[in-house]
Amino acid sequence: MKWDFLPQLAGGMVQTFVIFALTLVLSLPLGLLVYAGRVSRIKPVAWLVQFYISIMRGTPLMLQLMVVYFGPYFIFGLQISSDYRFWAVIIAFAINYAAYFAEIYRGGFQAIPVGQTEAAFVLGYSRARTFFTIKLPQMFRTVLPSITNEVITLVKDTSLAFAIAYAEMFTVAKQIAAATPSMAPFIAAGVFYWVFNIVVAVLMDRVEKRMAVATIK
Repeated sequence: MKWDFLPQLAGGMVQTFVIFALTLVLSLPLGLLVYAGRVSRIKPVAWLVQFYISIMRGTPLMLQLMVVYFGPYFIFGLQISSDYRFWAVIIAFAINYAAYFAEIYRGGFQAIPVGQTEAAFVLGYSRARTFFTIKLPQMFRTVLPSITNEVITLVKDTSLAFAIAYAEMFTVAKQIAAATPSMAPFIAAGVFYWVFNIVVAVLMDRVEKRMAVATIK
């Protein structure tokens, strides 16, 4: 079994990591904004955000990728450049994962005893200070295992970028396998995803332990 395709596959690995990293950087904070809209006292805003979350969670990410990529052309008649393919992937992944993170955050905030917020107000804390110094840290500690599961899923979901022919690792492996009839590229891709997920799991486990120690202190 020849492995001389590995340098070619390496470029796809880099793109996979870029998709992964940018999705997390954008979707984690965006999820907080979505959560804020989800629990907004302005009913039309809350309903609109709930509808958005329902769409993101109720339809395949692959379909969302295709809508984001082809939508500007079919809906508005805009010409699609080759550079837009990358941004379509990032936009689709970010808005999809933001919806999932928003629901995870909602569960975390609901788990915080109401008495803590009331105690903070008694001590003279403002709403902003209560949120950022008391509620937000507790929420993250509570939902970190759920976030870890989503991050691990994201590693594997990056392969869906092949739906719009973006050259991340799975797409490159598929192209190499088609050109040189062999399972080796797919085996290499599988090993990469597996190792990537092990690294992510180990890092997230360390974060969980550090936050647990910080809570005890």
